[in-house]
Amino acid sequence: MAPGEKIKAKIKKNLPVRGPQAPTIKELMRWYCLKTNTHGCRRIVVSRGRLRRLLWILFTLTAVALIFWQCALLVLSFYTVSVSIKIHFQKLDFPAVTICNINPYKYSAVRPLLADLEQETRAALKTLYGFSEIESRKRREAEPWSSAWEGTQPKFLNLIPLMVFNEGETSKATDFLTGQKRKVSGNIIHKAADVMHVQESKEVVGFQLCSNGTSHCAVYTFSSGVNAIQEWYKLHYMNIMAQVPLEKKINMSYSAEELLVTCFFDGVSCDARNFTLFHHPMYGNCYTFNNKENETIHSTSMGGSEYGLQVILYINEEEYNPFLVSSTGAKVIVHRQDEYPFIEDVGTEIETAMATSIGMHLTESFKLGEPYSQCTEDGSDVPIDNIYNAAYSLQICLHSCFQTKMVERCGCAQYSQPLPPAANYCNYQQHPNWMYCYYELHQAFVQEQLGCQSVCREACSFKEWTLTTSLAQWPSVVSEKWLLRVLTWDQGQQIKKKLNKTDLAKLLIFYKDLNQRSIMESPANSVEMLLSNFGGQLGLWMSCSIVCIIEIIEVFFIDSLSIIARQQWQKAKKWWAQRQAPACPEAPPSLRGQDNPVLDIDDDLPTFTSALRLPPAPGAQVPGTPPPKYNTLRLERAFSNQLTDTQVPAES
Repeated sequence: MAPGEKIKAKIKKNLPVRGPQAPTIKELMRWYCLKTNTHGCRRIVVSRGRLRRLLWILFTLTAVALIFWQCALLVLSFYTVSVSIKIHFQKLDFPAVTICNINPYKYSAVRPLLADLEQETRAALKTLYGFSEIESRKRREAEPWSSAWEGTQPKFLNLIPLMVFNEGETSKATDFLTGQKRKVSGNIIHKAADVMHVQESKEVVGFQLCSNGTSHCAVYTFSSGVNAIQEWYKLHYMNIMAQVPLEKKINMSYSAEELLVTCFFDGVSCDARNFTLFHHPMYGNCYTFNNKENETIHSTSMGGSEYGLQVILYINEEEYNPFLVSSTGAKVIVHRQDEYPFIEDVGTEIETAMATSIGMHLTESFKLGEPYSQCTEDGSDVPIDNIYNAAYSLQICLHSCFQTKMVERCGCAQYSQPLPPAANYCNYQQHPNWMYCYYELHQAFVQEQLGCQSVCREACSFKEWTLTTSLAQWPSVVSEKWLLRVLTWDQGQQIKKKLNKTDLAKLLIFYKDLNQRSIMESPANSVEMLLSNFGGQLGLWMSCSIVCIIEIIEVFFIDSLSIIARQQWQKAKKWWAQRQAPACPEAPPSLRGQDNPVLDIDDDLPTFTSALRLPPAPGAQVPGTPPPKYNTLRLERAFSNQLTDTQVPAES
């Protein structure tokens, strides 16, 4: 090796090692703080004084904590949405409109099936209040009964008698039928009345439901006899009607020609052929206008009552069941063509002798699915079978879940809802415990103990119509005479009696305007925006960029880990060398002159750095060979005076 290269190698070897190849983590951190662009780290190293250095450490750590906090907030708020509302004017499709009479079946048709139940109800009223039914009841009984019933006629089984409970004494009750006191047991479930008390009394009315063959019972009490009798009557009514075939129930209800007297849509006349039959267990025959089964979906050309649906309905109050329904009129619901009409949940009631105007505004909502929300597109990812022949909705999921749970636990389905596959409606003959099971399951459903509310999810896209209802007296006093006569003549084939205004109701459903409001969700953040916000936080608190982040990753993870690995490797090598060494190592030889490090003369020329690295000279003289006297080595003359004994004799 050339002398110059050896000098360079020696200098490089003796200079302190810095940067990523530093031997210790402390030297690596010091080098990073001096070289990085994050000013706080540099101030920690170059600051003089302990207090100033501690302050800079505190400032730097606070800035780092704020960066982590702000970045965590940015990540957590990444899956948020922004809502935009757009209103645009266009020709709108008219929704499906389902209309039902509040009274499900004609009283003259179902009276033979309910005779025993009504006799028990009248006896309870007489025992509790001391009166029998009014004169209209006698007039109905004088009418001829329906045609003979074919097959096994449904029977009334009074397995759940009405009872009177004294307030504060829940272990005993008085039976309405026998008047005797009997012991009752079970949980007391009190249902407050939504109407005024019939009379001032300290007695409450109710009934007891028990599971067959067990001691599990539940006592249901009501603060009003009206609510108690209606609830008790409804239970037995559902039990009887569950045994009637569907075809016979359709025949006992109202036909489209009877219910719909007149019809207009968008200024054009319509009739019963424009309506589709939909049988509801609790509302009988209902009829849907503009259903999905129609060949074309009707649309409206303009807003206003003249361009909507106008119908006159025949209510026929004389055929109402006095114990089942306590109001007169019809129910209407606006829904999508492929949606099931839950008339019992969200229906709007229509009064008789009134014109009900319902103005609509269409709102269409679009929500983002996962991970922004838990909504579902079509319900295929919801573990509940859709028992309705309709599009998925939250209501359909909840009702399907309840019906499925009831079939699993009670062995039958609730009468007021559609039947699940391979299931039957509940009745006493086949399911003696169904009433107790139904009430117990309904209580668990209300308290969210069935898990339906946690499983069912909202649909991501749906339409809803905001309804505004207004009423007006109809027909007016001046037009009542001629209008009722004309309608009576028009309906002469279907209605064989003179109409009066309490038998009729007018309904108008229309768009107020053709402005459709769309509510759309869109992601509030994007990856580009998130990275930009990260950069803003880093620049604000630490004045660094993405390159600084790469440096931090390299220094604090890669280089630090390599230093730790190197140190552990050196320790392992040292431990292995000690293990391989002999048990009794020989004593080191004493230093001699040639072994004295002070006298170690390097082959290369000395440098400033190598001179600084020489150990200090000891105070006492180190034993060894003394240095030679260089002046004795000086030559006076080069071989001028030859010693006599070394001269060569001359040749002869």
